[in-house]
Amino acid sequence: MKTIRNIILSMAVLALAACGTQRQATGDDSKSKTSVGSDMELRRHELAFVQKVSDNTVYAKNISSKISFNLKKGTKNISVDGQLHMRRNEVIRIQLAPLGLVEVGRIELTPENVLIIIRPTKEYILANYKDIDFLNRNGLDFYSLQALFWNQLFMPNEQRVSEQLLEKFSAMIEGNSKEVPVRLNDGQMKYEWTADRTTGRIVRTNATYQSKTNGTSTLQWNYGDFVAVGSKFFPANHNFKLATPAVSGKETSFEVTLRLKKIDTDGNFEKKTDVSSRYKQITVEQAVKRIMNL
Repeated sequence: MKTIRNIILSMAVLALAACGTQRQATGDDSKSKTSVGSDMELRRHELAFVQKVSDNTVYAKNISSKISFNLKKGTKNISVDGQLHMRRNEVIRIQLAPLGLVEVGRIELTPENVLIIIRPTKEYILANYKDIDFLNRNGLDFYSLQALFWNQLFMPNEQRVSEQLLEKFSAMIEGNSKEVPVRLNDGQMKYEWTADRTTGRIVRTNATYQSKTNGTSTLQWNYGDFVAVGSKFFPANHNFKLATPAVSGKETSFEVTLRLKKIDTDGNFEKKTDVSSRYKQITVEQAVKRIMNL
């Protein structure tokens, strides 16, 4: 039971901290400045590619799948089965159930709160994004997390990236490389989405946060094994790595792999989880402290 609790708590910290690693990106790559006309033409091509990347978003409102969940932290390598349920702009829910039998915990993200339930010990964490310092400090919320899970571009503090907001992104389209970096400037954060030049699909998202007091935190989210969902394609393989020295001043790193086994768009799942009165609420700080002692 202790191992299961550790898995859930580790995922909880990832759910809370993974996105605290994000914000800023440079568009400083040198471009040919032979004339205003050529610069404008290059910019038009850049924006056309950014639009192509944005247009890859699946149309489905719901994504559900059985999953295999793997956590690596130091020498620990733990795997467990589970389920993923997502409803656009409403909920992201990961349920962990060894052998697909009895649920032992769940992580639930909604626009208002982050909820983590640890069933073996009857504990839960409920926090508002603004109550979590490193998320609030960086202007990150449910919609940023949602974009990572849904394989999309995103902008902090925005529910969606409109065509107008796409103009704030830059694409390094010069050359003939198979992959094209798409970048965004946002304060102290550096964002970079790597997209396939031919399809425009995002295959990797990198985010780096440089803190003057806590050092550098990094997040890398890799996507693979794209499968058809309607007329679009969705990644069945998600692998993300978080390295941050910002938790209690001690460096920590995690790697999580989510493999979606069979994706469907059925919305037959509850929108929100109700926590039993028999469960005891613990704080984010308590959860983080336990993770640091793993």
